[in-house]
Amino acid sequence: MEIKEAQELIRKEFYETDSKRGLYPTFAWFVEEVGELAEALLSGRRELIEDEVADVFAWLLSIANLLDIDVEEVFKKKYVDGKYKRHPPL
Repeated sequence: MEIKEAQELIRKEFYETDSKRGLYPTFAWFVEEVGELAEALLSGRRELIEDEVADVFAWLLSIANLLDIDVEEVFKKKYVDGKYKRHPPL
């Protein structure tokens, strides 16, 4: 599955609910999922980590849909087309 296809799947399934909820509450759900990913990473359980990675990605796509951002396009523009510049290590 391409990123564009995944984004469209999330749009079809969740856009109406997400738009009623609004951007900032949807972002709060995204942050909650990032927290669950952190817990999964600490657990070391691969299956749980994979589930949470998928959830974080789905919520990120929901946010992008609310903002009418094509994730595949912006990712390509930044990381594939050579515009990405590595930040120096902290």
